[in-house]
Amino acid sequence: MQANYDHCAALVREFDRDRYLATLFAPAEHRNALFALYAFNVEIGRVRDLAREPLPGEIRLQWWREMLSGERDVEAAAHPVAAALRETLSRHGFVAAPLIELIDEHIFDLYDEPMASLGALELYAIRTQSPIFATATGILKSGGTPELFTQDASVVYTIAAILRNFGRHAARRQLYVPLEVMDRHQVKPEDIFAEQVSEPILAALAEMRGIAHRHLATAQARLEFALTEILPAFLPLALVGPQLRRMASSGYQPFALNQIAPWRRQWLLWRAARDPSRIFGA
Repeated sequence: MQANYDHCAALVREFDRDRYLATLFAPAEHRNALFALYAFNVEIGRVRDLAREPLPGEIRLQWWREMLSGERDVEAAAHPVAAALRETLSRHGFVAAPLIELIDEHIFDLYDEPMASLGALELYAIRTQSPIFATATGILKSGGTPELFTQDASVVYTIAAILRNFGRHAARRQLYVPLEVMDRHQVKPEDIFAEQVSEPILAALAEMRGIAHRHLATAQARLEFALTEILPAFLPLALVGPQLRRMASSGYQPFALNQIAPWRRQWLLWRAARDPSRIFGA
């Protein structure tokens, strides 16, 4: 089984470096379980990249759904991420339902339908990321964390990812910035797909940053008195404030990959691990 967990760790290290580094600040006895959870999240999150077309993507998601429902025992035992995840869920007494809901919500990623409203985006964020934050806190502290602790964190984390990957999404004609926000600034989908920077596009993205800041402040208020044991699950949020500030500076290029330099990301996570108040530095 350790080989399966090692595979999960390697997968997270390659595709979700921030959560990989954050997990290194968790107690050693919890790291395997966290890597299994995050590796599952990686597998679901990259289904569009692997499948290319919606139908093969839906088939992949269906496989994971059936695996979590206990319908593919033999195949799951041979799949390192599936085997490690099922062992983790069993050991901690977690139910699979929230992760199945996560899979269902990611069907949106397979198609090019735009995100209609801010409410739809927030619901997408909660359904895709709250199960990850909540399960991680359950691993770190028996009994888990109330759902309200994770909802604002999920919205912040998702919006930050959308802004960071804005150009990548535009190149494949995906719209996660809600039409509601775009309409307020008179931005049309084709304006974004053309990848030409304009004042209306910058204004729409500035509104998205403002929404992220508000959720970050709410998350800070709700997690201020949380047990320190669960904080490694939220360490990646320490990167959101610096990312948003960088995007608010002059010379911001929204269609570039807006990623903080790896050395600085690692330093920000280390600093937040030593002083948890920095997790929510906006």
